Amino acid sequence: MNVIVEDLHASIVQRGVDPARQTMALDKVFWSHFCTNLAPATWVLGALLVGIGLDFRTGVLAILIGNVLGGLPVGLNSTIGPRTGLTQIEISRFSFGRIGTRIPSWLNWFCAVGWDAVNNVPSVLALVALAAMFGLTMPFWLGLAVLVAIQLAASMYGHHVVQVLVKYVSYVLIVVFGITGVVAIMKGGSLAAAHEAIKPATFVLGVSMIAGFTIGFAPYSSDYTRYLPPATKASTIFLLSFTGITLSSILIELCGLLTASHLTDLSPAGIIAEIGALTGPFAPVALVAIAASAISINSINDNTAAYSLISTGIPVRRDLAAFVTTACGFVLAVAGAGKFAEFFSNYLLLLLYWIAPWAGIVLADWWLFGGSERRIRAWGSGAAIFAIVTPVTIALFSATEIYTGPLARMLGGTDVGFFVGFFAAALCYALVERGRRSAAPAYASLVDPAA
Repeated sequence: MNVIVEDLHASIVQRGVDPARQTMALDKVFWSHFCTNLAPATWVLGALLVGIGLDFRTGVLAILIGNVLGGLPVGLNSTIGPRTGLTQIEISRFSFGRIGTRIPSWLNWFCAVGWDAVNNVPSVLALVALAAMFGLTMPFWLGLAVLVAIQLAASMYGHHVVQVLVKYVSYVLIVVFGITGVVAIMKGGSLAAAHEAIKPATFVLGVSMIAGFTIGFAPYSSDYTRYLPPATKASTIFLLSFTGITLSSILIELCGLLTASHLTDLSPAGIIAEIGALTGPFAPVALVAIAASAISINSINDNTAAYSLISTGIPVRRDLAAFVTTACGFVLAVAGAGKFAEFFSNYLLLLLYWIAPWAGIVLADWWLFGGSERRIRAWGSGAAIFAIVTPVTIALFSATEIYTGPLARMLGGTDVGFFVGFFAAALCYALVERGRRSAAPAYASLVDPAA
């Protein structure tokens, strides 16, 4: 039992992994990143590129460029885990401080619970539709309970079971999504044509949509690399995580781009119905893929959310944190089975604006200073910079259905909030910390001995 169950104590997050337990197989890095985008939401994102006015050629370019830009912070963050043994959010304490880290911890927990609900809704509807094909009636709450029970079990067991689960579910999803994509494209695929000249602002908006979606995994990344041996080459870790996150996203988004003309109803129920119609006799296979996708994605979601809840400073066992997270996701999914799910998806996309400045600060600290502060302060300069840069970039540069900032409107609705937030926060942190450390240098161990 002790072999497969991750340590239940909060110290597994706060103090990190014992080096003697850092024995994870390297291939799991790829699978934990690859599985995250094998989902209906990724398919819909590709279709949305046509909705904003891109044609096939510019849509492909937006997918490629956006995934590279969004995948770079994910890959770079993944290399920190083995060196520190810490979860990704807990790594923030080098730049944010012990108390300052609670800000991104709460944000990440809330976002993970929200995505948990949003991912479950189409998967449950797929499960309900699959049951109907065999003459069975399945209430929404029962289908949700089935999926949530599996997700909860995996997240309560923790990292080791989650890694094994997503690896083998990914094997199935590769085949099933592959068949689904090929059949859907053969039956309803088309090369989208532009109805008018494509403006640069529209193209940048498309790139931002893709990059913003991919960078969403950055606060998770080291959670699934920290059990690697500390001596593992950073370049290898980066390559596996970057390839995993971008490859799955590119493939599924291309399917969405090619079937965009048929995905006219982007509500959860509409997505299930239209993908089912496109796949015809292979509809049961497609429904299995959609239902199973939530199991792997939300097992990771719930596990990372449990880590984040501990990092908020709440002294709770890891398995109890996973239970609370999953229960909250269950309630939100039931509440969001109708129109609420669409609104909540947009709301979560707005919240993702915090990830770019957070990632800029964390990466600037690691690559410039190596997490080398002698004693972790209660409040680091990263927390103050984050608290300023994040609301400013949202207020000025964000462009969503909920809110569009004045500078984004001046740029024709171009969403550059992710890029501005990342580079502005990283630059500000680098300047502030270089000045502070040159005045009073304090370097030592990677992990705070007093933590």
